Amino acid sequence: MTDMQTHASSDFVAVPGNPVPEGAEVIWFEGSEGRNLRACMIPARNKADVRGTAIVCPGRSEFIEKYFRTAEQLLDRGFAVLILDWPGQGLSDRLLPDRGKGHIDRFETFMAALAKGLAKLEDRLPRPHVALSHSMGGAIALAAMAEDLVKVEAAAFCAPMWGIKQPVFGFRYLVWAMRVMGRSTDYAQQPGPPETFETNIVTHDREHWQMNRDLTDAKPDLLLGPVTWGWLGASLQIFAVFAKARKIRRIGLPVMIATAEEEKLVENDAHTRIAGLLPDCEHINVTGARHEILMEKEDKRAQFWAAFDRLLERAKI
Repeated sequence: MTDMQTHASSDFVAVPGNPVPEGAEVIWFEGSEGRNLRACMIPARNKADVRGTAIVCPGRSEFIEKYFRTAEQLLDRGFAVLILDWPGQGLSDRLLPDRGKGHIDRFETFMAALAKGLAKLEDRLPRPHVALSHSMGGAIALAAMAEDLVKVEAAAFCAPMWGIKQPVFGFRYLVWAMRVMGRSTDYAQQPGPPETFETNIVTHDREHWQMNRDLTDAKPDLLLGPVTWGWLGASLQIFAVFAKARKIRRIGLPVMIATAEEEKLVENDAHTRIAGLLPDCEHINVTGARHEILMEKEDKRAQFWAAFDRLLERAKI
C-alpha cells in the first residue's frame, strides 16, 4: 500500500441502530513492519467553528465501529474525531496467522501506531487534542504521554488498564516462564463457549451488548479471542513503566479517570495510585458500572460524560 489511503464510508461495518457518522472516512496507513492499520476520521459538524479533535483509543479486542455512538457524543460537543484499530485488532493487520489470538509483541508497537497515525493525519486534526481512552487504550495512551510520543491538551481515561486482576499466585513468574519456553504466541487461556448477555462481565446494558454482537456477526473478521502469553508479558512490562512515579508526575495536563465500581478485569487500585501522582486529575467512581462504562446504561454513561465536560472546562477547551 501507499503511505496513506482514504476510503469511503462504505468500507465500514454498519448494522441497524449503529449508523456510520456523517462524513466518516476509513484511513489506512502503514505501521511497524509494513502492517496495514485502519483508522476512522470524522470531521466536526461545524467546520467553521471546530472545538478540537478527540482521539479515541479503544480497548483490547475492540474496533472502530463499536465507538460510533461515543463519536456522536464527541461530535455533539463540537469535536472532530479520530478512532484507531490497533495493530492485531479490528480490521488492521493481525500479528499472527491465527486471527483469533489476542497478541502483541510489546506495547511500543501500539504506541508507535498511535504516534504515526497522529503524525500522518496532523493536517486534518485541529488542535487542541483530547485523548479519550478505554481499558487497554488507556495503557497505550498513558505510556505514550509518559514517553512524550504524543502531545494532547487533555486526557480522559475510562476504566484504564494500568494493572490487571491476576488469577493465580505467582502469575508474573508463570508469564515469564511461558515466554522463556518459547510459548509467547500460545493462548494463555483456550477459547471457551460464546459469551451470552447473562455471562458477560462488562456491561449491564443489553442493547450495547447486542450491538457489539451484531457487528461481529456481520463481519467475523472483527472478532478477537483470548490473549497470548506474549500479550500478558507485554502488559506486565508496560505496568512497570506506570510504577515509575517520576514519569507519571511529569504529565501535567488536565486528566480525568473514570473507575467502574463493579470492575472484574482491570485493577482499580492502580487508578487510585496514579490519580494521586498526576498533578491535575479528577478521579470518579462510576456507581454500579461494569468495565465498559461507555457501553453501560444511560445513567452510568451520564456520570462519565459529566466528568468529561468538567475536564474540558479545566482544560479551557
